[in-house]
Amino acid sequence: MAKSSSLNVRVVEGRALPAKDVSGSSDPYCIVKVDDEVVARTATIWRSLSPFWGEEYTVHLPLDFHHLAFYVLDEDTVGHDDVIGKISLSREAIAADPRGIDSWINLSRVDPDAEVQGEICLAVQMLEDVRGRCLRCHVLQARDLAPRDISGTSDPFARVFWGSQSSETSTIKKTRFPHWDEVLELREMPGPPAPLRVELWDWDMVGKNDFLGMVEFPPQVLQQNPPNGWFRLLPFPRAEEDSGGNLGALRLKVRLTEDRVLPSQYYQPLRELLLESVLGPAEEDAASPLAVLEELTLGDCRQELATKLVKLFLGQGLAGPFLDYLTRREVARTTDPNTLFRSNSLASKSMEQFMKLVGMPYLHELLKPVINRVFEEKKYMELDPCKMDLGRTRRISFKGAPSEEHVREASLGLLTGYLGPIVDAIVGSVGRCPPTMRLAFKQLHQRVEERFPQAEHEDVKYLAISGFLFLRFFAPAILTPKLFDLRDQHADPQTSRSLLLLAKAVQSIGNLGQQLGQGKELWIAPLHPFLLQSIARVRDFLDQLVNVDGKEEAGGPARALVPPSVTVREGYLLKRKDEPTSLATRFAFKKRYFRLSGEMLSYSKSPEWQTCSSIPVSHIRAVERVDEGAFQLPHVMQVVTQDGAGALHTTYLQCKNVNDLNQWLSALRKASAPNPDKLAACHPGAFRSAHWTCCLQAERSAAGCSRTHSAVTLGDWSDPLDPDAETQMVYRQLLLGRDRLRMTFLEDSNMDPAPEADTEKGSCSAMEGACPDAPAQQREAAARLLKVLADLDQAHEEFQQQEQGKVAPGSFSP
Repeated sequence: MAKSSSLNVRVVEGRALPAKDVSGSSDPYCIVKVDDEVVARTATIWRSLSPFWGEEYTVHLPLDFHHLAFYVLDEDTVGHDDVIGKISLSREAIAADPRGIDSWINLSRVDPDAEVQGEICLAVQMLEDVRGRCLRCHVLQARDLAPRDISGTSDPFARVFWGSQSSETSTIKKTRFPHWDEVLELREMPGPPAPLRVELWDWDMVGKNDFLGMVEFPPQVLQQNPPNGWFRLLPFPRAEEDSGGNLGALRLKVRLTEDRVLPSQYYQPLRELLLESVLGPAEEDAASPLAVLEELTLGDCRQELATKLVKLFLGQGLAGPFLDYLTRREVARTTDPNTLFRSNSLASKSMEQFMKLVGMPYLHELLKPVINRVFEEKKYMELDPCKMDLGRTRRISFKGAPSEEHVREASLGLLTGYLGPIVDAIVGSVGRCPPTMRLAFKQLHQRVEERFPQAEHEDVKYLAISGFLFLRFFAPAILTPKLFDLRDQHADPQTSRSLLLLAKAVQSIGNLGQQLGQGKELWIAPLHPFLLQSIARVRDFLDQLVNVDGKEEAGGPARALVPPSVTVREGYLLKRKDEPTSLATRFAFKKRYFRLSGEMLSYSKSPEWQTCSSIPVSHIRAVERVDEGAFQLPHVMQVVTQDGAGALHTTYLQCKNVNDLNQWLSALRKASAPNPDKLAACHPGAFRSAHWTCCLQAERSAAGCSRTHSAVTLGDWSDPLDPDAETQMVYRQLLLGRDRLRMTFLEDSNMDPAPEADTEKGSCSAMEGACPDAPAQQREAAARLLKVLADLDQAHEEFQQQEQGKVAPGSFSP
């Protein structure tokens, strides 16, 4: 049995931020930290006090994380960035509501004394002799302390308080991982029982010492179960200071998902019900267990449910039949072909998520070259006369002020210059489109043609496919390339406008020209000749796309979402020489092009270079960050491998920014997740000048001083399939709708349709002719689902009782 924990974080927008620049504005960005480890950084929104980010992250975490923090900073070209404020959310606050947090939250001031991190290892004994009681506190070591000095380290010492008595350890210079191994003894003084408090401080030669954190144990704990082990450092207890909105606010969406994933056999009955829905006769579509589940799922949960169901059926080799089942239901209840797949139904969401899961490498191959050109060339393009900035074009031209006509002609040439390669790449990509996508589109084409065979609806079968492929896949990726991993950063305002024009053009092509010349955007008319020419080519492309032989095997073997040989991440990194001879650390790093697949991490001088070196993924034992002070360089990570003889080797790699670092860390950790003998600890520094820069130990073979973070990864399209975890999520979704399931399908003898079914075309009326006993079959399906839910409830309760039986009574963790 495994446990999983993940945070879904969406940084939506900010408002009323204070101005930090002399221009009266700010250039804000957000840093997201989990237990003081940076997991994400948003783009910088230039010259804005009400920035909109709209960035979303899924972070897979260990179950014992404590808090989530958001820091808002103002980016400065010269000097350090200015801190605007922070928001800190405890794990308990996030988990209080299963639906999560979705609200505006005021920023608070950043208090240095509250910015503590790390742990301390203590062993406490209560002794008694002829002189009375004595407390012996063995201060062994600490790890991951906050860096308080400009060098990125601290000079920590510990101070122990018991009643009116106190004592201190020695100070260890320039480390965040001190080893004291000192025993401090304190005698009990007359008075009531006193707590034990251990404080850590950073010693400063000039000025006051800096607080690093504390732990405190009440008298009853000291008497009954004296502390022995690692303890998390906490700030001084104080009331949270509310800035009253003076520092602005952030709108955040945060949801914590924590699940106990049972052994696979417990989920088999639920999986069988879902498979039965997909593989059953079409006449029973409206009364299947999956149809009942769709009725229960509210709109805001459908995307997550769609993702889990698609991954579940992909793993069973049944993605095609699953999508075909949803398509049958959707087309059967649609009377107007103009509204087909226009709602956020489970069918629409599932096809959209299916394309992202299966087709992301295909999307990157088609769009990335042109997207990179747009970002790098930064050409000014505008067709809308209301938005034209003639002053801007005058600044970049030496021929005087151009007219609107000149700007329009130049913009038209640039737009077609970008659109041409995009359309060429798409229409020439039939052979490169994933076979599972082509099969899904073929089934979609057939179902729509059967439902709307009339000559006047000839275009509907094309629009059904292009509506997904162009309107829900290509166009959104062009508009927001960062959200599709096409770029590391969001575009600046000028590039965003260029991308918007390109996305509108691709959207018009996907609509097959049905809305050309209509609506308010008549200024796009100069582009119509190119669009009409492209539409004819796209029709031919769609005909070829669905002209595919083969059929997915019903119940075929489970397979990986990403084959091991496929590259999941690539790009330039700086690699440190294995044995640098120069004392100049910066010159010991050489630029190399890296490619990561499920089997190998390979690198060469350039992407075209034939000769390359490689590290087998199966040899990786840890992938961790490296302290900036180790090489005086930011964004460095280490890949620790083990050779056949059992010796460990470390490769140091520098990434270009914090997001690039996080993505490489995540990709490498996921690729190496199945490896045995993973390291529980490693050194976040480097072995230089005969000692480790992190903990100052003189032995190269010394045990690691910091815990590894193999469980911390970012969720994305390349996440491995996990049928048990996906079925567990379906179970959770059913739990949320259990009461509604009873009321709608069992207690209501009239079988009134659910309210949401009316608003989203969810009624089964279109199918009732084919299935006259649908109400009775729906009641039967609901009863079977409730029986499966009850069995899973009992299994979870039994496993929880087993776990509680293993917990030692009186255990304490402050």
